Amino acid sequence: MAGSVGPYLPESVVEALSERITRKLRESKPERAMLVARHMRRALGPEAGDAEVAAAVDDVFASYSRYWIETFRLGGYSADRVNMIHELEGRENFYNALAEGGAIFALPHTGQWEVSGAWAGVQGFRVTAVAEKLEPAELFDWFLDLRERKFGMNIISNDDPAVTRKLFQAVADGDAVCLLSDRDLSRRGPEVEFFGEMTHMPVGPARLAIATGAPLIPAACFEVGNWRYRTVVRPPIPIPEAGTKQERVQEATQLMAYELEGLIRRAPSQWHVLQPNWPSDREALEAFRARQP
Repeated sequence: MAGSVGPYLPESVVEALSERITRKLRESKPERAMLVARHMRRALGPEAGDAEVAAAVDDVFASYSRYWIETFRLGGYSADRVNMIHELEGRENFYNALAEGGAIFALPHTGQWEVSGAWAGVQGFRVTAVAEKLEPAELFDWFLDLRERKFGMNIISNDDPAVTRKLFQAVADGDAVCLLSDRDLSRRGPEVEFFGEMTHMPVGPARLAIATGAPLIPAACFEVGNWRYRTVVRPPIPIPEAGTKQERVQEATQLMAYELEGLIRRAPSQWHVLQPNWPSDREALEAFRARQP
């Protein structure tokens, strides 16, 4: 229902709804603001003052609420509407990557990545993505319906025991395989430097690229004002040829981390990571919770 009505709501209503969701996001779990502030200090750099960080935190919650609103509105958008609100930077990188078969796109949680997938689907590209299982189940089912029925995307749940085999098949089929790559939910991926601090990154993008020979492409989507979006597609990451498989995966993942840093720094306050993303974040979260009444 929300997806069919959303596109026709007056902008004043949409903006008011965005402000309400923003407040709810901040108030429901105070620890989120603490974690986002830590992330913004990393992304903005050591020269950023407290006021700049605080403003960025506010903007992150506003941006994240707009992500959810636009996601629900996407269900009612026509192909023409998707083309109208989206632009592509790095066109040659995108089309060259898919000219000879499948490609792997490594994305951070920025802006409106759903619009990127919708745009690629509208252009006739088959998009495969791995989605984190959401609760309640009805919400996850709604996302599946939106992505698969509306835009022809192929969605694999992250808890699917056949996820690796299905990703290999997607690359072989010539798909644009899109993987959100700035959070390692398993905490078992390669340890890399990310914004000057060591953390784990997902092993999947580099491992898949090395095993299949498909290019590994950093990309991100950003809101550029007035509910319009730009997908930025970078040149492929150079996959190392020397060393053991583990060493090659490690080096490629580190190069991916540096690329994601650069993309996030283009619009730090559109980086929607509200969870611990470094080991020190988990320590800070435990200390924060211990101080709560």
